[in-house]
Amino acid sequence: DMKTDLNLLLECLKYQMDCPLSQKEALVTIYSICQQNSEASEYFREIGGLMFINDLAKSSVHSIVKEAALFTLGIIIESNVYCQQTLCTSALFEDLIFFLMKKDSGVNLKRMSVYVILVLVSNNKNGQTCVRDTGCISLLLQLFRTTLPTSEKNLSDENTEPCYQLWSSVCSTLCACVNNPQNEDNQNMCCSVFPYAKEWLESCTEPEIVRPICSFLGLTVANNSYVQKYFVSIGGLDTLAKVLLKLMHDSHLSCSSMKLAVVVIKTLDACIADNSAMGAVLAKYHTVSELLKLLSNETLSTGEKTSIILTIGHCTEVCEENQCELLQNNGLPLMIQVLTESQDEELIKAATFVLQNCKQMTERLSLKSYDTSLNVNNAEELDVQVRKRCLQDYWKKAKEILHRINSIEKEHDEERVQGEIFVEESLVTNSEALKFHEVNPADIKKYTERTHKDVCCPQLTSKLNNQVPAPSVTSAPQRNERMNTIDAASTRQTEQRNIPCSVTDLQTNSVPPNHNINRKTACGKKHSGLHSGEELFKQPAETVRTMKQTCTSVMFFLPRLDQHSSCSEKTERVKSTSATSSSHKMADLRCLG
Repeated sequence: DMKTDLNLLLECLKYQMDCPLSQKEALVTIYSICQQNSEASEYFREIGGLMFINDLAKSSVHSIVKEAALFTLGIIIESNVYCQQTLCTSALFEDLIFFLMKKDSGVNLKRMSVYVILVLVSNNKNGQTCVRDTGCISLLLQLFRTTLPTSEKNLSDENTEPCYQLWSSVCSTLCACVNNPQNEDNQNMCCSVFPYAKEWLESCTEPEIVRPICSFLGLTVANNSYVQKYFVSIGGLDTLAKVLLKLMHDSHLSCSSMKLAVVVIKTLDACIADNSAMGAVLAKYHTVSELLKLLSNETLSTGEKTSIILTIGHCTEVCEENQCELLQNNGLPLMIQVLTESQDEELIKAATFVLQNCKQMTERLSLKSYDTSLNVNNAEELDVQVRKRCLQDYWKKAKEILHRINSIEKEHDEERVQGEIFVEESLVTNSEALKFHEVNPADIKKYTERTHKDVCCPQLTSKLNNQVPAPSVTSAPQRNERMNTIDAASTRQTEQRNIPCSVTDLQTNSVPPNHNINRKTACGKKHSGLHSGEELFKQPAETVRTMKQTCTSVMFFLPRLDQHSSCSEKTERVKSTSATSSSHKMADLRCLG
Protein backbone atom coordinates (compact mmCIF):
# COMPACT_ATOMS: atom_id res chain seq x y z
CA ASP A 1 0.00 0.00 0.00
CA MET A 2 2.82 2.42 0.91
CA LYS A 3 4.63 1.78 -2.35
CA THR A 4 1.43 2.13 -4.34
CA ASP A 5 0.68 5.44 -2.66
CA LEU A 6 4.13 6.80 -3.37
CA ASN A 7 3.89 5.81 -7.01
CA LEU A 8 0.51 7.53 -7.41
CA LEU A 9 1.71 10.68 -5.64
CA LEU A 10 4.78 10.89 -7.82
CA GLU A 11 2.56 10.63 -10.92
CA CYS A 12 0.33 13.36 -9.55
CA LEU A 13 3.33 15.66 -9.19
CA LYS A 14 4.34 15.08 -12.76
CA TYR A 15 0.92 15.72 -14.24
CA GLN A 16 -0.13 18.66 -12.06
CA MET A 17 2.55 21.13 -13.12
CA ASP A 18 0.02 23.87 -13.80
CA CYS A 19 -1.73 23.45 -10.45
CA PRO A 20 0.57 24.54 -7.59
CA LEU A 21 -1.98 23.77 -4.89
CA SER A 22 -2.36 20.18 -6.10
CA GLN A 23 1.40 19.80 -6.18
CA LYS A 24 1.66 21.21 -2.68
CA GLU A 25 -0.96 18.75 -1.40
CA ALA A 26 0.86 15.86 -3.06
CA LEU A 27 4.16 16.94 -1.54
CA VAL A 28 2.60 17.20 1.90
CA THR A 29 1.25 13.68 1.57
CA ILE A 30 4.61 12.33 0.45
CA TYR A 31 6.55 13.78 3.39
CA SER A 32 3.88 12.55 5.80
CA ILE A 33 4.47 9.02 4.50
CA CYS A 34 8.27 9.26 4.44
CA GLN A 35 8.67 11.09 7.75
CA GLN A 36 10.66 8.86 10.14
CA ASN A 37 10.23 5.99 7.68
CA SER A 38 13.54 4.99 6.23
CA GLU A 39 12.07 2.20 4.09
CA ALA A 40 9.54 4.50 2.43
CA SER A 41 12.19 7.17 1.87
CA GLU A 42 14.52 4.61 0.33
CA TYR A 43 11.76 3.30 -1.97
CA PHE A 44 10.83 6.81 -3.04
CA ARG A 45 14.49 7.40 -3.95
CA GLU A 46 14.57 4.17 -5.97
CA ILE A 47 11.57 5.13 -8.10
CA GLY A 48 13.19 8.52 -8.84
CA GLY A 49 10.93 10.58 -6.68
CA LEU A 50 13.82 12.19 -4.75
CA MET A 51 15.52 13.68 -7.79
CA PHE A 52 12.20 14.78 -9.29
CA ILE A 53 11.37 16.81 -6.17
CA ASN A 54 14.88 18.28 -6.25
CA ASP A 55 14.35 19.47 -9.81
CA LEU A 56 10.88 20.72 -8.95
CA ALA A 57 12.28 22.93 -6.17
CA LYS A 58 14.67 24.57 -8.64
CA SER A 59 12.36 24.88 -11.59
CA SER A 60 9.01 25.81 -10.10
CA VAL A 61 8.04 29.45 -10.29
CA HIS A 62 5.60 29.17 -7.43
CA SER A 63 6.91 29.92 -3.96
CA ILE A 64 4.51 27.56 -2.24
CA VAL A 65 5.72 24.70 -4.46
CA LYS A 66 9.38 25.58 -3.83
CA GLU A 67 8.84 25.72 -0.10
CA ALA A 68 6.90 22.45 -0.01
CA ALA A 69 9.45 20.73 -2.25
CA LEU A 70 12.40 21.82 -0.08
CA PHE A 71 10.64 20.76 3.10
CA THR A 72 9.83 17.34 1.58
CA LEU A 73 13.46 16.92 0.55
CA GLY A 74 14.54 17.73 4.08
CA ILE A 75 12.17 15.15 5.57
CA ILE A 76 13.34 12.40 3.21
CA ILE A 77 17.04 13.25 3.75
CA GLU A 78 16.55 13.25 7.50
CA SER A 79 14.82 9.88 7.40
CA ASN A 80 17.30 7.98 5.24
CA VAL A 81 21.09 8.23 5.14
CA TYR A 82 21.28 7.03 1.54
CA CYS A 83 19.06 9.87 0.46
CA GLN A 84 21.37 12.23 2.36
CA GLN A 85 24.43 10.90 0.53
CA THR A 86 22.66 11.14 -2.80
CA LEU A 87 21.80 14.83 -2.42
CA CYS A 88 24.96 15.93 -0.58
CA THR A 89 26.50 17.65 -3.60
CA SER A 90 28.01 21.02 -4.24
CA ALA A 91 25.27 21.67 -6.83
CA LEU A 92 22.51 21.43 -4.25
CA PHE A 93 24.40 23.71 -1.82
CA GLU A 94 24.81 26.26 -4.58
CA ASP A 95 21.08 26.12 -5.33
CA LEU A 96 20.34 26.67 -1.68
CA ILE A 97 22.73 29.63 -1.55
CA PHE A 98 20.88 31.06 -4.53
CA PHE A 99 17.55 30.81 -2.70
CA LEU A 100 19.03 32.51 0.37
CA MET A 101 20.63 35.37 -1.52
CA LYS A 102 17.72 36.05 -3.85
CA LYS A 103 16.06 39.32 -2.92
CA ASP A 104 12.50 38.21 -3.69
CA SER A 105 12.90 35.06 -1.60
CA GLY A 106 10.52 35.12 1.32
CA VAL A 107 11.41 34.31 4.90
CA ASN A 108 9.69 30.93 4.68
CA LEU A 109 11.64 29.97 1.56
CA LYS A 110 14.83 30.91 3.31
CA ARG A 111 13.78 28.89 6.31
CA MET A 112 13.16 25.82 4.13
CA SER A 113 16.55 26.30 2.45
CA VAL A 114 18.29 26.53 5.80
CA TYR A 115 16.45 23.40 6.91
CA VAL A 116 17.76 21.42 3.94
CA ILE A 117 21.30 22.61 4.75
CA LEU A 118 20.77 21.48 8.31
CA VAL A 119 19.81 17.91 7.39
CA LEU A 120 22.59 17.70 4.81
CA VAL A 121 25.37 18.51 7.34
CA SER A 122 23.89 16.75 10.36
CA ASN A 123 26.08 13.78 11.32
CA ASN A 124 27.74 14.10 7.94
CA LYS A 125 31.39 15.08 7.61
CA ASN A 126 31.09 15.41 3.83
CA GLY A 127 28.19 17.81 4.27
CA GLN A 128 30.25 19.90 6.73
CA THR A 129 33.04 20.09 4.18
CA CYS A 130 30.68 21.06 1.35
CA VAL A 131 29.00 23.77 3.40
CA ARG A 132 32.41 25.35 4.00
CA ASP A 133 33.88 24.85 0.52
CA THR A 134 30.84 26.31 -1.22
CA GLY A 135 30.81 29.35 1.05
CA CYS A 136 27.42 28.42 2.42
CA ILE A 137 28.63 28.68 6.03
CA SER A 138 29.74 32.26 5.47
CA LEU A 139 26.23 33.09 4.27
CA LEU A 140 24.78 31.41 7.35
CA LEU A 141 27.02 33.52 9.61
CA GLN A 142 25.85 36.64 7.83
CA LEU A 143 22.22 35.63 8.44
CA PHE A 144 23.10 35.07 12.10
CA ARG A 145 24.39 38.63 12.40
CA THR A 146 21.67 40.43 10.43
CA THR A 147 18.43 38.48 10.63
CA LEU A 148 17.44 39.30 14.21
CA PRO A 149 17.28 43.03 15.06
CA THR A 150 18.79 43.60 18.50
CA SER A 151 16.26 46.35 19.24
CA GLU A 152 13.33 43.96 19.03
CA LYS A 153 12.27 42.76 22.46
CA ASN A 154 8.84 41.36 21.68
CA LEU A 155 9.61 38.17 19.78
CA SER A 156 5.96 37.15 19.65
CA ASP A 157 5.13 40.07 17.38
CA GLU A 158 3.80 39.08 13.94
CA ASN A 159 6.55 40.99 12.14
CA THR A 160 9.33 39.74 14.35
CA GLU A 161 8.39 36.09 14.70
CA PRO A 162 9.24 34.95 11.13
CA CYS A 163 12.64 36.60 11.39
CA TYR A 164 13.21 35.00 14.75
CA GLN A 165 12.24 31.59 13.32
CA LEU A 166 14.74 32.04 10.49
CA TRP A 167 17.44 33.18 12.96
CA SER A 168 16.72 30.20 15.21
CA SER A 169 17.02 27.85 12.21
CA VAL A 170 20.34 29.46 11.30
CA CYS A 171 21.61 28.87 14.85
CA SER A 172 20.63 25.20 14.68
CA THR A 173 22.32 24.79 11.29
CA LEU A 174 25.53 26.41 12.50
CA CYS A 175 25.51 24.01 15.45
CA ALA A 176 25.28 21.09 13.03
CA CYS A 177 28.13 22.53 10.95
CA VAL A 178 30.59 22.41 13.88
CA ASN A 179 29.47 19.37 15.80
CA ASN A 180 28.91 15.63 15.45
CA PRO A 181 31.43 15.11 14.14
CA GLN A 182 33.45 17.99 15.49
CA ASN A 183 34.81 20.19 12.73
CA GLU A 184 37.56 22.52 13.93
CA ASP A 185 37.73 24.46 10.67
CA ASN A 186 34.06 25.32 10.88
CA GLN A 187 34.45 26.13 14.59
CA ASN A 188 37.23 28.58 13.82
CA MET A 189 35.02 30.25 11.21
CA CYS A 190 32.00 30.45 13.47
CA CYS A 191 33.87 32.20 16.29
CA SER A 192 33.79 35.37 14.18
CA VAL A 193 30.21 36.04 15.35
CA PHE A 194 31.02 35.68 19.07
CA PRO A 195 30.97 39.46 19.69
CA TYR A 196 27.38 39.61 18.36
CA ALA A 197 26.32 36.71 20.53
CA LYS A 198 27.93 38.37 23.54
CA GLU A 199 26.08 41.62 22.81
CA TRP A 200 22.72 39.86 22.63
CA LEU A 201 23.33 38.05 25.91
CA GLU A 202 24.16 41.32 27.63
CA SER A 203 21.03 43.03 26.37
CA CYS A 204 18.49 40.24 26.67
CA THR A 205 17.86 37.30 28.96
CA GLU A 206 14.79 35.96 27.16
CA PRO A 207 14.85 32.18 26.82
CA GLU A 208 14.15 32.45 23.09
CA ILE A 209 17.45 34.31 22.67
CA VAL A 210 19.59 32.74 25.39
CA ARG A 211 18.89 29.12 24.47
CA PRO A 212 19.94 29.23 20.77
CA ILE A 213 23.00 31.37 21.55
CA CYS A 214 24.13 29.12 24.38
CA SER A 215 23.70 26.04 22.21
CA PHE A 216 25.71 27.63 19.42
CA LEU A 217 28.44 28.87 21.78
CA GLY A 218 28.70 25.56 23.62
CA LEU A 219 29.13 23.48 20.47
CA THR A 220 31.49 25.97 18.81
CA VAL A 221 33.93 26.10 21.73
CA ALA A 222 33.70 22.37 22.54
CA ASN A 223 37.09 20.65 22.54
CA ASN A 224 38.72 23.63 20.82
CA SER A 225 41.18 25.44 23.06
CA TYR A 226 41.84 28.16 20.47
CA VAL A 227 38.17 29.12 20.24
CA GLN A 228 37.80 28.88 24.02
CA LYS A 229 40.65 31.31 24.59
CA TYR A 230 39.22 33.71 22.04
CA PHE A 231 35.80 33.61 23.67
CA VAL A 232 37.34 34.35 27.07
CA SER A 233 39.51 37.13 25.62
CA ILE A 234 36.47 39.08 24.40
CA GLY A 235 34.78 38.79 27.81
CA GLY A 236 32.35 36.08 26.79
CA LEU A 237 32.90 34.02 29.94
CA ASP A 238 32.23 37.06 32.12
CA THR A 239 29.01 37.68 30.21
CA LEU A 240 27.80 34.12 30.76
CA ALA A 241 28.60 34.39 34.47
CA LYS A 242 26.59 37.60 34.70
CA VAL A 243 23.64 36.04 32.89
CA LEU A 244 23.75 33.16 35.37
CA LEU A 245 23.75 35.60 38.28
CA LYS A 246 20.73 37.39 36.84
CA LEU A 247 18.84 34.14 36.53
CA MET A 248 19.87 32.92 39.99
CA HIS A 249 19.18 36.18 41.81
CA ASP A 250 15.61 36.27 40.61
CA SER A 251 13.63 36.42 43.84
CA HIS A 252 10.97 34.22 42.32
CA LEU A 253 13.03 31.63 40.55
CA SER A 254 10.59 29.98 38.21
CA CYS A 255 10.99 26.57 36.74
CA SER A 256 11.72 28.05 33.31
CA SER A 257 14.43 30.32 34.75
CA MET A 258 15.98 27.36 36.54
CA LYS A 259 16.01 25.30 33.35
CA LEU A 260 17.53 28.22 31.48
CA ALA A 261 20.18 28.56 34.18
CA VAL A 262 21.15 24.94 33.55
CA VAL A 263 21.59 25.73 29.85
CA VAL A 264 23.91 28.62 30.71
CA ILE A 265 25.83 26.35 33.09
CA LYS A 266 26.38 23.79 30.34
CA THR A 267 27.78 26.52 28.11
CA LEU A 268 30.09 27.69 30.90
CA ASP A 269 31.33 24.14 31.32
CA ALA A 270 32.05 23.80 27.60
CA CYS A 271 34.10 27.01 27.70
CA ILE A 272 36.45 25.80 30.46
CA ALA A 273 36.38 22.02 30.04
CA ASP A 274 39.63 21.86 28.05
CA ASN A 275 41.36 24.70 29.89
CA SER A 276 40.41 24.62 33.56
CA ALA A 277 42.76 27.51 34.32
CA MET A 278 40.21 29.83 32.74
CA GLY A 279 37.82 28.86 35.52
CA ALA A 280 39.59 31.46 37.64
CA VAL A 281 37.58 34.09 35.74
CA LEU A 282 34.45 32.73 37.40
CA ALA A 283 35.87 33.09 40.91
CA LYS A 284 35.06 36.82 41.14
CA TYR A 285 31.40 36.05 40.37
CA HIS A 286 31.23 33.30 43.04
CA THR A 287 29.91 30.93 40.41
CA VAL A 288 30.69 27.82 42.48
CA SER A 289 28.47 28.97 45.34
CA GLU A 290 25.65 29.68 42.87
CA LEU A 291 26.05 26.21 41.39
CA LEU A 292 25.84 24.65 44.83
CA LYS A 293 22.65 26.60 45.56
CA LEU A 294 21.08 25.41 42.33
CA LEU A 295 22.19 21.85 42.98
CA SER A 296 20.12 21.75 46.17
CA ASN A 297 16.94 22.24 44.11
CA GLU A 298 14.94 19.03 44.26
CA THR A 299 13.15 19.63 40.95
CA LEU A 300 16.29 19.09 38.91
CA SER A 301 16.59 15.99 36.80
CA THR A 302 19.53 13.61 37.10
CA GLY A 303 21.02 14.87 33.84
CA GLU A 304 20.82 18.49 35.00
CA LYS A 305 22.50 17.62 38.30
CA THR A 306 25.24 15.83 36.40
CA SER A 307 25.87 18.93 34.26
CA ILE A 308 26.05 21.16 37.34
CA ILE A 309 28.47 18.85 39.19
CA LEU A 310 30.70 18.53 36.13
CA THR A 311 30.87 22.32 35.89
CA ILE A 312 31.83 22.48 39.57
CA GLY A 313 34.55 19.91 38.89
CA HIS A 314 36.05 21.92 36.04
CA CYS A 315 35.87 25.14 38.06
CA THR A 316 37.72 23.57 41.00
CA GLU A 317 40.20 21.49 39.03
CA VAL A 318 43.09 23.99 39.24
CA CYS A 319 41.65 27.20 40.70
CA GLU A 320 42.36 27.45 44.43
CA GLU A 321 39.81 30.25 44.93
CA ASN A 322 37.03 28.07 43.55
CA GLN A 323 38.27 25.17 45.65
CA CYS A 324 38.10 27.25 48.81
CA GLU A 325 34.64 28.47 47.82
CA LEU A 326 33.53 24.85 47.40
CA LEU A 327 34.71 23.98 50.91
CA GLN A 328 33.32 27.15 52.49
CA ASN A 329 29.84 26.45 51.09
CA ASN A 330 29.75 22.86 52.36
CA GLY A 331 30.26 21.48 48.89
CA LEU A 332 32.28 18.52 50.11
CA PRO A 333 29.50 16.97 52.24
CA LEU A 334 27.06 17.58 49.39
CA MET A 335 29.31 15.68 46.96
CA ILE A 336 29.61 12.82 49.43
CA GLN A 337 25.84 12.74 49.80
CA VAL A 338 25.38 12.56 46.03
CA LEU A 339 27.98 9.81 45.85
CA THR A 340 26.32 7.68 48.50
CA GLU A 341 22.64 8.21 47.63
CA SER A 342 22.65 8.30 43.82
CA GLN A 343 22.28 5.22 41.66
CA ASP A 344 23.08 6.96 38.36
CA GLU A 345 26.52 6.02 37.03
CA GLU A 346 27.19 9.35 35.30
CA LEU A 347 26.21 11.33 38.39
CA ILE A 348 28.49 9.19 40.54
CA LYS A 349 31.38 9.79 38.13
CA ALA A 350 30.80 13.54 38.25
CA ALA A 351 30.75 13.58 42.07
CA THR A 352 33.90 11.44 42.15
CA PHE A 353 35.58 13.95 39.85
CA VAL A 354 34.87 16.78 42.31
CA LEU A 355 36.09 14.73 45.27
CA GLN A 356 39.26 13.90 43.35
CA ASN A 357 39.87 17.63 42.93
CA CYS A 358 39.49 18.07 46.68
CA LYS A 359 42.03 15.30 47.24
CA GLN A 360 44.51 16.93 44.87
CA MET A 361 43.99 20.25 46.63
CA THR A 362 44.78 18.63 49.97
CA GLU A 363 47.93 17.07 48.50
CA ARG A 364 49.04 20.44 47.12
CA LEU A 365 48.50 22.07 50.51
CA SER A 366 50.50 19.27 52.14
CA LEU A 367 53.25 19.73 49.56
CA LYS A 368 53.38 23.45 50.27
CA SER A 369 53.61 22.70 53.99
CA TYR A 370 56.41 20.20 53.27
CA ASP A 371 58.25 22.78 51.18
CA THR A 372 57.94 25.28 54.00
CA SER A 373 59.27 22.79 56.56
CA LEU A 374 62.00 21.80 54.12
CA ASN A 375 63.07 25.41 53.85
CA VAL A 376 63.13 25.60 57.65
CA ASN A 377 65.22 22.41 57.83
CA ASN A 378 67.59 23.78 55.22
CA ALA A 379 67.95 26.96 57.24
CA GLU A 380 68.67 24.94 60.38
CA GLU A 381 71.23 22.81 58.53
CA LEU A 382 72.89 25.93 57.18
CA ASP A 383 73.01 27.35 60.70
CA VAL A 384 74.68 24.16 61.94
CA GLN A 385 77.26 24.38 59.17
CA VAL A 386 77.98 27.99 60.08
CA ARG A 387 78.44 26.99 63.71
CA LYS A 388 80.78 24.20 62.70
CA ARG A 389 82.87 26.64 60.70
CA CYS A 390 82.90 29.00 63.67
CA LEU A 391 84.07 26.19 65.96
CA GLN A 392 86.80 25.33 63.49
CA ASP A 393 87.93 28.94 63.59
CA TYR A 394 87.84 28.84 67.39
CA TRP A 395 90.02 25.75 67.54
CA LYS A 396 92.44 27.19 65.00
CA LYS A 397 92.85 30.28 67.14
CA ALA A 398 93.18 28.13 70.25
CA LYS A 399 96.00 26.15 68.64
CA GLU A 400 97.78 29.36 67.73
CA ILE A 401 97.48 30.60 71.32
CA LEU A 402 98.75 27.25 72.62
CA HIS A 403 101.76 27.49 70.31
CA ARG A 404 102.52 30.98 71.60
CA ILE A 405 102.19 29.89 75.20
CA ASN A 406 104.54 26.94 74.63
CA SER A 407 107.09 29.31 73.12
CA ILE A 408 106.74 31.73 76.02
CA GLU A 409 107.07 28.91 78.58
CA LYS A 410 110.26 27.75 76.89
CA GLU A 411 111.69 31.28 77.22
CA HIS A 412 110.57 31.45 80.84
CA ASP A 413 112.43 28.19 81.58
CA GLU A 414 115.62 29.84 80.35
CA GLU A 415 115.03 32.92 82.51
CA ARG A 416 113.91 30.99 85.60
CA VAL A 417 117.29 31.24 87.31
CA GLN A 418 117.39 34.99 86.90
CA GLY A 419 113.82 35.20 88.20
CA GLU A 420 114.72 33.21 91.33
CA ILE A 421 117.63 35.56 92.09
CA PHE A 422 115.31 38.55 91.73
CA VAL A 423 112.80 36.99 94.12
CA GLU A 424 115.45 36.24 96.80
CA GLU A 425 116.96 39.71 96.64
CA SER A 426 113.57 41.38 96.76
CA LEU A 427 112.51 39.34 99.81
CA VAL A 428 115.66 40.29 101.65
CA THR A 429 115.20 43.95 100.85
CA ASN A 430 111.55 43.85 101.85
CA SER A 431 112.40 42.17 105.13
CA GLU A 432 114.88 44.94 106.01
CA ALA A 433 112.42 47.63 105.04
CA LEU A 434 109.71 46.09 107.15
CA LYS A 435 112.03 45.82 110.16
CA PHE A 436 113.09 49.46 109.79
CA HIS A 437 109.53 50.71 109.86
CA GLU A 438 108.26 48.02 112.28
CA VAL A 439 105.42 47.00 110.09
CA ASN A 440 102.61 44.80 111.41
CA PRO A 441 103.33 41.09 110.66
CA ALA A 442 99.82 40.65 109.25
CA ASP A 443 100.53 43.35 106.66
CA ILE A 444 103.78 41.57 105.74
CA LYS A 445 101.91 38.34 105.10
CA LYS A 446 99.27 40.10 102.96
CA TYR A 447 101.94 41.97 101.03
CA THR A 448 103.99 38.86 100.32
CA GLU A 449 100.92 36.93 99.17
CA ARG A 450 99.95 39.64 96.68
CA THR A 451 103.52 39.85 95.42
CA HIS A 452 103.71 36.13 94.61
CA LYS A 453 100.39 36.25 92.80
CA ASP A 454 101.88 38.74 90.38
CA VAL A 455 104.94 36.55 89.88
CA CYS A 456 102.98 33.35 89.25
CA CYS A 457 100.47 34.60 86.66
CA PRO A 458 101.57 37.85 85.03
CA GLN A 459 99.44 37.15 81.97
CA LEU A 460 96.32 36.39 83.93
CA THR A 461 96.92 39.53 85.98
CA SER A 462 96.38 41.59 82.89
CA LYS A 463 93.20 39.65 82.16
CA LEU A 464 91.88 39.97 85.69
CA ASN A 465 92.57 43.67 85.64
CA ASN A 466 89.93 43.92 82.87
CA GLN A 467 87.54 42.01 85.17
CA VAL A 468 86.29 39.60 82.50
CA PRO A 469 83.99 37.01 84.15
CA ALA A 470 84.50 33.32 83.52
CA PRO A 471 82.36 32.46 80.49
CA SER A 472 79.97 29.53 80.19
CA VAL A 473 81.20 26.46 78.38
CA THR A 474 77.99 26.09 76.41
CA SER A 475 78.05 29.52 74.79
CA ALA A 476 79.83 29.74 71.43
CA PRO A 477 80.00 33.56 71.28
CA GLN A 478 81.41 33.66 74.82
CA ARG A 479 84.03 31.11 73.78
CA ASN A 480 85.11 33.43 71.05
CA GLU A 481 85.39 36.29 73.53
CA ARG A 482 87.53 34.13 75.83
CA MET A 483 89.80 33.18 72.98
CA ASN A 484 90.19 36.78 71.89
CA THR A 485 91.02 37.76 75.49
CA ILE A 486 93.60 34.99 75.86
CA ASP A 487 95.04 35.86 72.46
CA ALA A 488 95.41 39.47 73.49
CA ALA A 489 97.01 38.44 76.77
CA SER A 490 99.48 36.18 75.01
CA THR A 491 100.31 38.95 72.57
CA ARG A 492 101.05 41.36 75.39
CA GLN A 493 103.24 38.75 77.05
CA THR A 494 105.17 38.18 73.81
CA GLU A 495 105.84 41.91 73.59
CA GLN A 496 107.09 41.90 77.20
CA ARG A 497 109.18 38.70 77.16
CA ASN A 498 112.49 40.52 76.46
CA ILE A 499 112.12 42.89 79.46
CA PRO A 500 113.63 41.61 82.75
CA CYS A 501 110.87 41.83 85.30
CA SER A 502 112.04 42.20 88.87
CA VAL A 503 109.83 41.28 91.76
CA THR A 504 110.89 44.61 93.18
CA ASP A 505 109.03 46.29 90.32
CA LEU A 506 105.95 44.34 91.21
CA GLN A 507 106.30 45.27 94.82
CA THR A 508 106.64 48.94 93.95
CA ASN A 509 103.02 48.94 92.83
CA SER A 510 101.83 46.62 95.59
CA VAL A 511 103.26 48.04 98.84
CA PRO A 512 101.34 50.71 100.69
CA PRO A 513 102.57 54.28 100.23
CA ASN A 514 104.35 54.52 103.59
CA HIS A 515 106.86 51.89 102.44
CA ASN A 516 107.83 53.34 99.05
CA ILE A 517 110.77 55.45 100.24
CA ASN A 518 112.66 52.62 101.96
CA ARG A 519 112.10 50.20 99.04
CA LYS A 520 113.51 52.68 96.60
CA THR A 521 116.59 53.13 98.79
CA ALA A 522 117.20 49.40 99.21
CA CYS A 523 116.59 48.43 95.63
CA GLY A 524 117.82 51.47 93.80
CA LYS A 525 120.46 49.61 91.80
CA LYS A 526 118.06 46.92 90.69
CA HIS A 527 115.39 49.40 89.71
CA SER A 528 117.51 51.85 87.75
CA GLY A 529 117.77 49.64 84.59
CA LEU A 530 114.09 48.63 84.35
CA HIS A 531 110.95 50.15 82.93
CA SER A 532 108.19 51.34 85.17
CA GLY A 533 106.32 48.33 86.59
CA GLU A 534 103.12 50.34 86.73
CA GLU A 535 102.96 50.37 82.92
CA LEU A 536 103.77 46.65 82.50
CA PHE A 537 101.84 45.03 85.36
CA LYS A 538 98.69 46.03 87.16
CA GLN A 539 97.53 44.82 90.55
CA PRO A 540 94.59 42.36 90.09
CA ALA A 541 91.32 43.45 91.62
CA GLU A 542 89.84 39.94 91.75
CA THR A 543 90.06 37.38 94.54
CA VAL A 544 91.80 34.03 94.37
CA ARG A 545 88.44 32.49 93.46
CA THR A 546 88.21 34.61 90.32
CA MET A 547 91.75 33.54 89.46
CA LYS A 548 90.64 29.92 89.59
CA GLN A 549 87.67 30.55 87.25
CA THR A 550 89.84 32.28 84.71
CA CYS A 551 92.43 29.53 84.78
CA THR A 552 89.65 27.00 84.33
CA SER A 553 88.56 28.85 81.16
CA VAL A 554 92.09 28.71 79.85
CA MET A 555 92.24 24.97 80.57
CA PHE A 556 88.99 24.45 78.56
CA PHE A 557 90.45 25.85 75.36
CA LEU A 558 94.01 24.58 75.95
CA PRO A 559 93.78 20.91 76.87
CA ARG A 560 97.46 20.36 76.19
CA LEU A 561 98.29 22.37 79.30
CA ASP A 562 97.21 19.38 81.36
CA GLN A 563 100.84 18.35 81.41
CA HIS A 564 101.48 21.28 83.77
CA SER A 565 99.94 21.84 87.16
CA SER A 566 96.47 23.34 87.19
CA CYS A 567 96.05 27.03 87.93
CA SER A 568 94.25 26.28 91.17
CA GLU A 569 97.13 24.06 92.36
CA LYS A 570 99.65 26.77 91.55
CA THR A 571 97.56 29.31 93.38
CA GLU A 572 97.58 27.09 96.47
CA ARG A 573 101.30 26.73 95.98
CA VAL A 574 101.66 30.50 95.99
CA LYS A 575 99.58 30.66 99.17
CA SER A 576 101.77 28.12 100.97
CA THR A 577 104.95 29.79 99.80
CA SER A 578 103.85 33.24 100.94
CA ALA A 579 102.79 31.84 104.30
CA THR A 580 106.17 30.25 105.02
CA SER A 581 108.22 33.02 103.35
CA SER A 582 111.05 30.53 102.81
CA SER A 583 113.58 31.47 100.19
CA HIS A 584 114.40 27.88 99.20
CA LYS A 585 110.70 27.28 98.28
CA MET A 586 110.48 30.51 96.37
CA ALA A 587 113.18 29.21 94.06
CA ASP A 588 110.66 26.69 92.68
CA LEU A 589 108.25 29.40 91.50
CA ARG A 590 107.91 30.20 87.84
CA CYS A 591 105.86 32.49 85.66
CA LEU A 592 102.78 30.81 84.25
CA GLY A 593 101.09 31.13 80.85
